[in-house]
Amino acid sequence: MKFDVFEYTSKGGRGYNEDSLGSHSDSSGGVFVVCDGLGGHALGEVASAAAVERIITDWDTSAENIKELLTERIDKANQTILELQEEKSAVMKTTVAAVAINESKAVWANSGDSRVYFIHDCELHAYTNDHSVAYKKYKSGEITRDMIATDEDQSCLLRCLGNKDRYQPEITESDVPIEKGDAFLLCSDGAWEYIRDEEIVIDFLKSETAEKWAELLLLRAMERIEGGNDNISVLTVIVK
Repeated sequence: MKFDVFEYTSKGGRGYNEDSLGSHSDSSGGVFVVCDGLGGHALGEVASAAAVERIITDWDTSAENIKELLTERIDKANQTILELQEEKSAVMKTTVAAVAINESKAVWANSGDSRVYFIHDCELHAYTNDHSVAYKKYKSGEITRDMIATDEDQSCLLRCLGNKDRYQPEITESDVPIEKGDAFLLCSDGAWEYIRDEEIVIDFLKSETAEKWAELLLLRAMERIEGGNDNISVLTVIVK
């Protein structure tokens, strides 16, 4: 199994970048991660970087139970952040969105509002649920899905890493085998809030590479940004 992977992160309209992303893959499989340090807390960039490192370092691409492994790594990432909070006397927190692939199996996880989108058979097959007040409003029918990005409660998270109790990731196993041509988009809210679901698929279908796919998505976002925007991070993966 081979992967075409592209990573992009930018501070956007902010003074510094609190997003972190990373990946590790070989012929057996891979793991891909995007984390968004919470801007309302100190040292968000430290929390996000620590989470990415804890998840991908020494990842066993040949592991049979990747769901168990990914859950374990996210648990340890949360524990690492709690330890850093004590060490630095700061309440640092971060979201996480991660995908693990092994042979024809895939598992993805998220805590917070960073997202994973899964494209299979040239269609948007699945995506993660945000853990935010705005997403709860969407699920209850108060607002539409497109309105989540501009809702006043979009940044009010109900779950994220850096909490003793409210950090547990939502884990999803793919209900279809992973095949050549399948693709994953992982991104922070600074990216998805400017891009619609159908546009993710349209730009994927126009692209031969993960880099081109990311470029088209970012061009859409840049055209809609008015300034003072959040950090932007995207990680695109195409199964070759």
